[in-house]
Amino acid sequence: MELSDLQDIARKERESQKPIRVRCCTAAGCLSSQGQAVKSALDEAVAANGLEDRVQVIGVGCMGLCSEGPLVQVDPAGTLYERVEPRQCASIVAALDGGDADANVGDTTRPFFTRQVAVVLENSGRIDPERIESYIAADGYHALHTVLHDMTPAQVVETIIAAGLRGRGGAGYPTGLKWATVAKTEADRKFVVVNADEGDPGAFMDRSVLESDPHRILEGMAIAAYAVGASQGYVYVRGEYPLAISRLQTAIRQARRMGLLGTQVFESPFNFRVDIRIGAGAFVCGEETALIRSIEGHRGVPRPRPPYPAASGLFGCPTLINNVETYANIAPILRKGAEWFASIGTEKSKGTKVFALAGKITNTGLIEVPMGTPLRTIVEEMGGGVPDGGTVKAVQTGGPSGGCIPQSALDTPVDYESLAQVGSIMGSGGMIVMDEQDNMVEVARFFMEFCMDESCGKCVPCRAGTVQIHRLLTKIRDRRATDEDLATLRTLCEMVKQTSLCGLGQSAPNPVLSTLRYFPEDYRALIGAPSEPSANGAAPRTA
Repeated sequence: MELSDLQDIARKERESQKPIRVRCCTAAGCLSSQGQAVKSALDEAVAANGLEDRVQVIGVGCMGLCSEGPLVQVDPAGTLYERVEPRQCASIVAALDGGDADANVGDTTRPFFTRQVAVVLENSGRIDPERIESYIAADGYHALHTVLHDMTPAQVVETIIAAGLRGRGGAGYPTGLKWATVAKTEADRKFVVVNADEGDPGAFMDRSVLESDPHRILEGMAIAAYAVGASQGYVYVRGEYPLAISRLQTAIRQARRMGLLGTQVFESPFNFRVDIRIGAGAFVCGEETALIRSIEGHRGVPRPRPPYPAASGLFGCPTLINNVETYANIAPILRKGAEWFASIGTEKSKGTKVFALAGKITNTGLIEVPMGTPLRTIVEEMGGGVPDGGTVKAVQTGGPSGGCIPQSALDTPVDYESLAQVGSIMGSGGMIVMDEQDNMVEVARFFMEFCMDESCGKCVPCRAGTVQIHRLLTKIRDRRATDEDLATLRTLCEMVKQTSLCGLGQSAPNPVLSTLRYFPEDYRALIGAPSEPSANGAAPRTA
């Protein structure tokens, strides 16, 4: 395929658009609330009214506000309908000609929408994720063509370094530096891998990107492969994401058919093949050495580093591993330039970050904001705060590897360094809000139970330490603990954190340590003489 062919596809796709477009969310969240039935009802209503020549119903990816789904939006008017039921679709179509829609109209001027800056999610909810032509019409694969014909691999790496992009999987390692390390390593075979093993409780950013814009990930992978000298890529995605897997498979087939993957991509000497590997859902396989073992067909357990995957990874070859959101940033950086990307965010944390808002919050869903946005803006303005006038008690960031940030620290800017200073981490972007009804001992126990169950058992500190920490938290929760137990809990958390083999064990104590730091009253209230058990056997709340 030549550039002129790509431009011709984009032109035809734009010209085929009808004057009125009705976008219906068909991502997993809305599909679980009759999203597909809503789309079918819209199609039937358009046909019944003979409007096929000027009205087009499009199934799109996530439109962000998951708590109000299924969502339907009409272009170019911009009218947003929330919690749409199939029976309301006839009236929505009738409203296109001046009738009244029997459906709830959403406010698109609320901060949830207006405070967002879409880079990763710029196509999400706007294009049809199952049609490559829809992606190409949104400038898709243009960056890949530019890279292959106008840039050297070294120039691509330099651009990513200049952009200041850091890995969005949680650790925040400089992406360009990782690419440069793989690029300079001499080897006959190299690999690029997408870490789509999103397993944090409350996190669904990567799943949504894969469901909504799968070609964006393939384009980012291909650019990365060209930059580091790889010819084979793998998408490692957990089996709990069937829709994401299906749309990825479709996207790969379409890209191969058009010559955008495979041999001599864009009539260049560059060859690149992508395959999918489906994980069984082990949280530890989000750790890159465990992920590599799983792709190789072994049990997914981590190994000590060095050597790092950049030097010796998949099948002993240099391997570049980035997560979904990291790859989703690549094409925009190449299209708009490193300087544009570096102008967003803070001095050390460039660009935007996608967060999954969940828990005790009015607006549940996906948002994308510039790095450095205060946590209070995200939770109280965009998220709408706690429903029914409740008060935020804490915000958990980073999933089971992160920490609980108290209400008093809500003005903390969301960037890698600031979150570390308050005892938490960015993680992959999960953000769970808790209110005054939540007991932080129970919260810490929940996350520790998750880590205990997900520990691969390879190293003793993690295997045995998480079990003992969970037992101590249970003892505290049940009012059977003493001051000595509380001291032991602190010591044990530090030991597990310092001596575990991989990130799972090293970060598992974070929720415990952060709740001990910020919510000591919740622990103190449960230390001492046992109280009378409640009727159902559960421990009484203390908050």
